[in-house]
Amino acid sequence: MTRAQVGAFLRRELREVVPPTLFFAGGFALIELTTQLILDDYLVRFANFMVAIGAALIVGKAVLLANKLPFLRRFDTAPLFRPILFKSVIYTLAVMIARFVERFVEYLIDGGTLGGYPAYMITRFSWHRFTAVQLWVFVLFLIYTGLAELNARLGDGELASIVFTRHAAHRKSHH
Repeated sequence: MTRAQVGAFLRRELREVVPPTLFFAGGFALIELTTQLILDDYLVRFANFMVAIGAALIVGKAVLLANKLPFLRRFDTAPLFRPILFKSVIYTLAVMIARFVERFVEYLIDGGTLGGYPAYMITRFSWHRFTAVQLWVFVLFLIYTGLAELNARLGDGELASIVFTRHAAHRKSHH
């Protein structure tokens, strides 16, 4: 691979991973903030915003990997709700797998053994927190994927133009 090809590849990968990472960083930061506001009534300290950023990086990588799946574009020509729901489910499953792998690696780094992992998952793993985060991941993916699919249907960049410029409203009145 030439230097130009490597640069083009990296730019493509960054363009694909930055939007979901930023979107989920904001979403997870909001979840962390609201959780902390609720827990402050009980004088309990929870995770910090760095956890939200780390989780967003995992989501960004999971999206990047899931986008390589050959069947992901299966419903791209169907009514909009189908690709949104389908991709949201696939992305959520990819994040779930990534989170399990991350937890497994942390467990091994902390001195755990392969045979002890099932017992660890049953006795020490926070299933309630894991499930709550996965539910939020799914809801955020519905929003993110909905906006991405709408943008793709309108033409790349058209959604931002409609949302952020007066010119878009002006164009509509002249059609």
